[in-house]
Amino acid sequence: MIALANLTEIGLWILYIIIPILIFYFIYLIFTRAFRYMGFTTLEAIIIVFVSFLFGFEIIIFGFNISNIYLFSYKNWMVAINMGGAIIPILLSIYLIIKKKIQLKKILIGIIIVTIIAFFVTNPVADKGIIAYFPYWLFPSIFASLTSIFLSWNNYIKAAPIAYISGTIGVLIGADFLHLWELLNIPINTSRTAVLGGSVVFDMIYITGIIAVILDGLIMFRKRGKA
Repeated sequence: MIALANLTEIGLWILYIIIPILIFYFIYLIFTRAFRYMGFTTLEAIIIVFVSFLFGFEIIIFGFNISNIYLFSYKNWMVAINMGGAIIPILLSIYLIIKKKIQLKKILIGIIIVTIIAFFVTNPVADKGIIAYFPYWLFPSIFASLTSIFLSWNNYIKAAPIAYISGTIGVLIGADFLHLWELLNIPINTSRTAVLGGSVVFDMIYITGIIAVILDGLIMFRKRGKA
């Protein structure tokens, strides 16, 4: 009985290890195939889905925080910028604009619309940062998708990149940058860190980018099929 119990325990531990690996693999297949279908390469999809997510967590190497890069201090606040929620989306957006040859006019329209939506659905809270409540945090991704489809109806292959760019950058500006001054002026007695593109806003930026792209794929499916 003891040997059987130990064997069962070993089997459960193996199962606990295998299941996350399988789930991770299926998510990889689903998202990368979906993203390739919508005009993204495998590398771009991996950066959007996995690299951004990985750097959303605090990673410290040799005592240096490579996820949250320190920028400046103000009163009791230390301000930093997150690699996965800000720097990577910004660099990837610039890369997509150049590679896909997307008109800056369309990008600006998409970013402005999402920025306005993100600003009004988020609020600064001293102990949590910038927050948005359900279902309001879904609005930026929905508007990013609809705007990109409207702007790219005659050239649908560029709809998903526009959705990602306007969704992530719009949320970053509307939620973090435009609310930063309000957050820094909230009276606090102890030292705190405000991370641009981090904490709750990281989740919103990450989710907005993915949902906006997936929505584009669903809405544009029939048009792509006819083409």
